[in-house]
Amino acid sequence: MADDGASAGAELSPPTPSPPLHPAGPRDPLLDAASFTHTPYYCEENVYLLCKELIRAGLADPVGTDLYAVFISNEEKKVPLWYQKASRNDDGFVLWDYHVICIQSRRNRGDVPDIVWDLDSTLPFPCPFPQYVADAVQPLAFADSIYRRLFRVIHGPVFLRSFASDRSHMKDPMGNWIALPPKYEPIVAEDGNTNNLNEYITMSTNDVGDLESMVNDVCSSKHGVVTNEMLLPKFFSQLSK
Repeated sequence: MADDGASAGAELSPPTPSPPLHPAGPRDPLLDAASFTHTPYYCEENVYLLCKELIRAGLADPVGTDLYAVFISNEEKKVPLWYQKASRNDDGFVLWDYHVICIQSRRNRGDVPDIVWDLDSTLPFPCPFPQYVADAVQPLAFADSIYRRLFRVIHGPVFLRSFASDRSHMKDPMGNWIALPPKYEPIVAEDGNTNNLNEYITMSTNDVGDLESMVNDVCSSKHGVVTNEMLLPKFFSQLSK
């Protein structure tokens, strides 16, 4: 991922900064974001490795059935998010071309909110899903503009089998790195595919289906399902039913 000047410059004026709707509470040092692999501007690979580490550490289901990789983008490749570490603004505002987070569904555990794992966020880690939506996404901020966000949700086990990136999107026309790549080898899909990142970050409002179909299809579709910022909470509320 890359940012458009972090603060969006003249492209976009964010709403007046406001304090978090849900102030951060004490953090468990065992879940410090710094303990996970993180390479700046490679959020898709960071989430891939995060899912594997959550499984290995016993913080997720043994095969990751409670995990969902979520790609956030839109037709314009201009995605406003708040409380991002890369920001130069007090409110953490960044205009990404796309971003990737992990959402862990915990509704089968009773009255416990789902949680968001975002290695690039200054919100609590992990963050309760309602708090992340309210503070980082702020659904009503750009709901009727070109900046409205779309979310491609891929079931964890499917994502870990299918995702691949050769990192070519992070090179300029001369072949130079826009941001230094991770030191480990590029991720190759189980079927041998070496690069399908664009299939995940490309999405439009026409891809958004009805709620019932999305819930039924998310666990079987290689590229997951696409929802919008207003339907996202409702979608996750239906997953355990």
